[in-house]
Amino acid sequence: MKYIISFFLFIPVLLWSQTNCDTGEALFKQKKYAEAQVLLQKCISDNPKNYKAIDQLGEIAYHSKNWDDAIKYSTILKNAFPSNAEYWFRYGGSLGMKAQKSSKIKAFTMLDDIEGSFVKAAKLDPKHINSRWALVVLYVELPGIIGGSEKKALRYANELMQLSKVDGYLAKGYIDLYYKRYDKAEINYVKAHEIGHSKTTFEKLYDLYLNKIKNKGKAEELKSEFKN
Repeated sequence: MKYIISFFLFIPVLLWSQTNCDTGEALFKQKKYAEAQVLLQKCISDNPKNYKAIDQLGEIAYHSKNWDDAIKYSTILKNAFPSNAEYWFRYGGSLGMKAQKSSKIKAFTMLDDIEGSFVKAAKLDPKHINSRWALVVLYVELPGIIGGSEKKALRYANELMQLSKVDGYLAKGYIDLYYKRYDKAEINYVKAHEIGHSKTTFEKLYDLYLNKIKNKGKAEELKSEFKN
């Protein structure tokens, strides 16, 4: 008899826990992140393996720039789903953002994990665009003495080219821009804009004309054409 009583006493706990999960998810979808966070945290307190709630908490942490929490949740997810490229990418991205806010010494100690996570994501998913973009940026911006490499950046830019011509040309333009090869950057950005004709491709080319090449005429001509 006591087992039956215990079972019925446990039912309200289960229902309350599920309510936290469902309501938290609904608030998350409405982008009411602060309210959603409270309920989703209660949800995973009762259901530590509710990975959907953990995923949403990770997105909330990223949105609010709470990099410690973003690292915590993405760590749980990549460990639970080691073959999921997106979770490895999120982990590396969270570490990268944390590194930007840390001391140079602390950031240096995080580099291997950041690079390794992006490389892992790229290997797991041959079509994962964001991890390849992250590696392009990482290898371009890091000094050569600690792992920076234009050759490696170009490798991933070429992989992007196979997945998306727009991303490929943008990535190559980004590399040329960084090394102040503005003529080559223009060629790549023009190609990206001709194919994509998006706000992103416009902004990259417009900024190049206005702030790097210093050709206001080209910038205004591009702006007029894009508006029409």
